[in-house]
Amino acid sequence: MDVLIFCGIAIVVIGIAAVISDAKQKREMKELEKKAEERRIIEEKRQEELRKQREEQEKKRLEEERIQEELRLAEEHRLEENRKAEQRLFEEKVNNAREHDPATFFRLVLSQYQIDTIYANDILGIEANLPSKDTVRQINKYNYLKNDGTIKVQLDRDLPKLYEKHLYTLCLNTIHDAFTLDTTRLAKSIVYNGFVEDFSPRTGQLERNLILSLMIDRDTFSGIDISHVDPKMCFKSLKGVSAAKLIDIVPVQPVLQINKEDHRFIENKDVSINEGTNLAAMPWEDFEQLVREIFEFEFAQNGGEVRVTQASRDGGVDAVVFDPDPLRGGKIVIQAKRYTNTVPVSAIRDLYGTVINEGANSGIIITTSDYGRDSYEFAKDKPLKLLNGGHLLALLNKNGRKGYINLVEAKKVTAEQE
Repeated sequence: MDVLIFCGIAIVVIGIAAVISDAKQKREMKELEKKAEERRIIEEKRQEELRKQREEQEKKRLEEERIQEELRLAEEHRLEENRKAEQRLFEEKVNNAREHDPATFFRLVLSQYQIDTIYANDILGIEANLPSKDTVRQINKYNYLKNDGTIKVQLDRDLPKLYEKHLYTLCLNTIHDAFTLDTTRLAKSIVYNGFVEDFSPRTGQLERNLILSLMIDRDTFSGIDISHVDPKMCFKSLKGVSAAKLIDIVPVQPVLQINKEDHRFIENKDVSINEGTNLAAMPWEDFEQLVREIFEFEFAQNGGEVRVTQASRDGGVDAVVFDPDPLRGGKIVIQAKRYTNTVPVSAIRDLYGTVINEGANSGIIITTSDYGRDSYEFAKDKPLKLLNGGHLLALLNKNGRKGYINLVEAKKVTAEQE
């Protein structure tokens, strides 16, 4: 009986202990679950804070990008407005110069070409610094080497031809662009002088030499399509002057050297005469312009230009011819003598001195009268041509114009005017 009671009590105790243990486990489980929930809530809050931070950062980044984009657009707009303003100012300068200062006009419109420009009496002078032979290289082709998988660059071995093509092309393209930009046809002709700065093989010193020179009128050049010509053949056909091989940097004489400081030239004007015009009685200003027209007719076929100088008070030069012909051409000074008496030998001596002082190739004196034996003797073996009244009438007739010379009548007219 006692055993049974003891066993019953033990069973009761064990059951109570189990109940207590189970309750404890449940309490512990609930504590763990509570802590886990708290951690989960904390983690969710942390993640939410992180998400909000990321959103704030992204929002801030987008705002910064928006501000930067607005600043960029504003800067672009400012630069564009400045560019437009500069362009308008440039165009105003160009348009004003086109009407009032052609020399400045050409300097402005050709400024991107890095050349010096000179303008005088319908002639645009271009002085260009051409590249030296060491700066002109061209990759001819690439060779793939199968043995090691490398690529070998093969340079063009025919450098002289490449150099010539490059320089002649530069010359023609610059002239083409200059004529094209000159929409109001201010320049009737262009003189292009190309210089190269290189070390002299003789002295080892750096020298600047003129190696090609060309004078071309607008009408002649307009008949050339430079995109389909051989640059060298085209240059030579236009009577350009250059050495046989440009790569040798051999200096040549310019077709025309325009003096930047020579402001004597005046505007040309047409003179109206007929078969009833006594050339010896014309106003001397008109006579000089008539002489200019006669010689312009003679030289224009080769692209020459003739310009009258100011009022015959400039040391004996009444007109200047710029002749591009490589044989007979260059600078030619002309004196026009509307005389009724024989031209004295002193005038021939003065002409010769002017030729030397001007650095001209030759001189021509033309008169309505004639010369004495001493004048012809002095001019012998000198680069001078003496043209009398007969030559003048012959040139005038060749020009398709009429007039006559009567020295006696001219003397009477002169006396009456005095």
